[in-house]
Amino acid sequence: MKIGLLGFGVVGRGVYDITASRDDMQVAKVVCLEDIQLPDAEVTRDFQKVLNDETIDTVVEAMGGLHPAYEFVRSAIEAGKNIVTSNKALVATFYDDLLPLAAEKGVAFRCTAAVGGGIGWLSELERVRRVEEVSMVGGIMNGTCNYILDSMTRLGLDYGEALRQAQSLGYAEANPSTDVDGIDTWHKLILSANVAFGVSLEKASVPAAGISRISAGDIANFKANGYTCKLVSHGTQKDGSYTAYVQPTLFPQGALEAAVPTNFNLITLDGEVSGRQSFYGQGAGRYPTAYNVVQDCVSILAGKGFYCPYGKKVSADNSVKLRYYVRGGDNWIAENAAETWGDAVVTNPVAVSEMHAWLKNNPAAFIAAIAE
Repeated sequence: MKIGLLGFGVVGRGVYDITASRDDMQVAKVVCLEDIQLPDAEVTRDFQKVLNDETIDTVVEAMGGLHPAYEFVRSAIEAGKNIVTSNKALVATFYDDLLPLAAEKGVAFRCTAAVGGGIGWLSELERVRRVEEVSMVGGIMNGTCNYILDSMTRLGLDYGEALRQAQSLGYAEANPSTDVDGIDTWHKLILSANVAFGVSLEKASVPAAGISRISAGDIANFKANGYTCKLVSHGTQKDGSYTAYVQPTLFPQGALEAAVPTNFNLITLDGEVSGRQSFYGQGAGRYPTAYNVVQDCVSILAGKGFYCPYGKKVSADNSVKLRYYVRGGDNWIAENAAETWGDAVVTNPVAVSEMHAWLKNNPAAFIAAIAE
């Protein structure tokens, strides 16, 4: 396999390092904006040199972002090259464009590192689907948020202190909004549900709430009532109906999710035969992520394409009802309140779709579902 590597940052460098000792694949060209020298690969700023090189059969996209990553990946597919990417935003955003195009052109498209970093979650879903139907996927998918929430819970930090600590350790970006507003987890849930259920979720039907409004007072309320807060995703299918949403969720302090520390992920599926399975590991990092990029290259050499056939377009029906912790409520919240926790309330069961619609109109509030 001859690889054209797009990007030479954290993940790209990891891919280059891992493949260097292999004899079944080689990074032949690297598209990079920095002036670097490599002993066995041509470094260029011109993507066309990769696109027009007929000896390169696989493009590994490790640039991140939507543009020009999308244009490069689409052009590579059009040229008949296989694609491996760790870019969850790219795949989730352009799923309905890139997946059918890859099938039409007869090329492989793999993105295992896009969800769970080093866990290998999507390839596990592929394996599970060979034997059984998956009824649920979800869990802790963002290491930045888990680090912040864990630091607030264990160390007593406020949100700003925990965020700054995460940034100093490289777990959070200078602008952390994609992580703390739940968008990163949202992309990962959409991609996971598409693979697990064999569909294409309508993205607008999947709401996401983040943790940027959480306070030390909220954490104190949770502890006083025996709960720990985590940002989680949740997707289900049953009898042709689907749910999918991202939101802070309170777990009893003895629950498995409550014990997940620092920047780790815990992602779970429920199969009709195997039952509940959870996968735990590093959700990011150079070598854990690059490991699964290279695993995808090996899978392509073995003849594997995408994890499932491209499926029908479906919308999530989030009419399922949950109890919510709400701080910063109004009359509607007061009407649905069942009890008071400090300066917040816990509601009677409310539809997920209704609560997220309310939050959209009350963005200064903080909500967290209560796991039943």
